[in-house]
Amino acid sequence: MKWSVIGTARGARCRVLAGGRGAPVVFLHGAGGLLADNPFLDDLARHYHVFAPELPGYGESTGEHLLEDMLDFTLHGWDVVAALGLERPHLIGHSMGGMIAAEMACLAPRDLAKLVLVSAAGLWIDEHPIPDIFSLLPFEIADALFHDPARGTALLTGGVDFTNMDALKDFYIANQRRLAMAGKILFPVPNRRVSKRLYRLAADTLVLWGSSDKLISPVYADRWAQLIPRARVVRIERAGHMVPWEEPEAFAARVAEFLG
Repeated sequence: MKWSVIGTARGARCRVLAGGRGAPVVFLHGAGGLLADNPFLDDLARHYHVFAPELPGYGESTGEHLLEDMLDFTLHGWDVVAALGLERPHLIGHSMGGMIAAEMACLAPRDLAKLVLVSAAGLWIDEHPIPDIFSLLPFEIADALFHDPARGTALLTGGVDFTNMDALKDFYIANQRRLAMAGKILFPVPNRRVSKRLYRLAADTLVLWGSSDKLISPVYADRWAQLIPRARVVRIERAGHMVPWEEPEAFAARVAEFLG
């Protein structure tokens, strides 16, 4: 897969990781962005033409000032689809990206093929509150996101040498830039009342969850399925919130089985 940069009609510049051939699939990342290695995208690219755009504020993408609220993020998603020249792509959204993908599917229900929500943010259950990711200390993050926190730490840092002060500075600056962007729709709680709009969602939907998700409890998978007219739930064992990275082969296989 290769990186390229596209411009949207509103003026954002977005870096996109793309590859493969076949039906178009757009993957929307979560608050942490794409990692250094994203093997599940390579697996999906064996069957589909995969596009993984980075939001403004992530990587080399710019235009943060253009996105202020949930509607801005939603329209930006469709602006990216238009800039890529795609018609009725499959949408896959992870965590915050699932929140955006669900809103996109509600806003323009006939403009996508199928929808996959992976450990999606966007709903709220009082009995199962979602931890505030902005208050987590660095050593708490991997435990919240991964079934195997030790492996998760290695995946999150991407081999950064934290004894190198320049590398450490760059890592933290990039992380703060990402979180500042994510905070626009996730802080103080990741609920922008998409539940009121899910009745509009017409696409066949797969709700995919890691059975060990400690950030957003797997009970949320059932709530999504209850609110979406045509949805089914699949859980993947030995995976937490970052299921695409912890179990990339199982993730890609379940998605491919659903998309066809």
